[in-house]
Amino acid sequence: MKKNEIVEVEITDLSYEAMGVGHVNGETVFVNNALPGEVVKAQILKDKKSYAFARISEIVKESPDRVKVPLRQYVQTGLTSLAHLKYDKQLEFKQKQVKELLSKAHLDQIKVAETLPSPLETGYRNKAQVPVRMVKGQLEIGFFRRHSHDLVPLEDFFTNDPEIDRVLLAVRDILREKRIPAYDEEKHQGQVRYLEVRRGTATGDMMVVLVCLDRDFPGLHAVVDEIKEIAGVKSIFLNHNPKRTNVILGEHDYHLWGKRYIDDKIGDLTFEISPQSFFQINSLQTPRLYKLAIDQAGLTKDDLIVDAYSGIGTIGLSAAKYVKEVRGVEVVKAAVKDAKNNARLNQIHNAKYYAGKAEELMPKWAAEGLKTDVIFVDPPRKGLTKEFIDAAVKTGPKKVVYISCNPATLVRDMQLLMEAGYTTDLVSPVDMFPQTPHVECVTVLTKE
Repeated sequence: MKKNEIVEVEITDLSYEAMGVGHVNGETVFVNNALPGEVVKAQILKDKKSYAFARISEIVKESPDRVKVPLRQYVQTGLTSLAHLKYDKQLEFKQKQVKELLSKAHLDQIKVAETLPSPLETGYRNKAQVPVRMVKGQLEIGFFRRHSHDLVPLEDFFTNDPEIDRVLLAVRDILREKRIPAYDEEKHQGQVRYLEVRRGTATGDMMVVLVCLDRDFPGLHAVVDEIKEIAGVKSIFLNHNPKRTNVILGEHDYHLWGKRYIDDKIGDLTFEISPQSFFQINSLQTPRLYKLAIDQAGLTKDDLIVDAYSGIGTIGLSAAKYVKEVRGVEVVKAAVKDAKNNARLNQIHNAKYYAGKAEELMPKWAAEGLKTDVIFVDPPRKGLTKEFIDAAVKTGPKKVVYISCNPATLVRDMQLLMEAGYTTDLVSPVDMFPQTPHVECVTVLTKE
């Protein structure tokens, strides 16, 4: 196949990135925005000899599971690459992802539960981080076109809390009015790189973070004076990111106005959230995720649990009332400080938080005679390190409760834990990110 050639393809599957999968003359073709059961005419964008990427030029036969997406930019950008698929089929797709990964690892005996649906299918995100760029001479916010750094301007981000979108547009208009230059990646100049807006779903309070190339710039104070008049905004920060990097946030946050934290709730617990706090994106689904993990863990009043990757304490504090003691471990010192504050805020006295690496602290505690009953882990997408798994196994926990945002690394880590004598018979997918291919999973591994 050649670039720009039009081919007719029958779509038989979806890839993990939610692209339609078909075959032409033995070659796999990945087609953006195509669904299983469809026959499409597709324009080849890139051919890699054994596989090719394409986009739809015409749908010859349409799937009954297709949803008419009002703005195709959502799919163009990859922001919501499952938005064209009915929600119940999205849930099946996520369950199927996990099943296939387990099957490839020869773990077919492990049952995969039905995906737990989200209470909200759209408008569920309590945080937005959107790029700011100049497009056709005007400052715009939006999202990058898939596999590029071309900004697609957007005014409705579909999965954001609508109140967050309202504030994003208001801040965009203030930046335009004050003629604040947007960041230019190629020249490494301009000022505002990203806008971050966070909203406490339970309180309605909102935080605006301007991610900027410089610590200060002409017009900043005038911008802050106008942003603080936007209804619902209670806190304004500047995040200083002077580096040539794709990483969104820099290391330092500067408080410009209002509260230093906004509050949100998980169940009956209140949490203070700062600009860089890790807090689950889907506020209404998070208590359901944590309840599932805690229920499956079968905790008792005599248990001592270690909450590795503890962040600001959300999981450990949610579990504290069921156990004797919680020890949280986190490498980010600011998050440890927030976790201690959140324990005090909720009058929880049996949870202690420590700065450091879990793989270093846990063996030290074991050598001091501490017996760990349950370890909770909620790692980043890259999963657990082998050093962590070795250290965890040496402390001899009865159970490891694994909350995963990446089923591929979950399956890899499950295999390592199984080699160390742990077993499980169930993985429970949870939909934290409707309209996207991402799936959260919970599994409890028990010492044989």
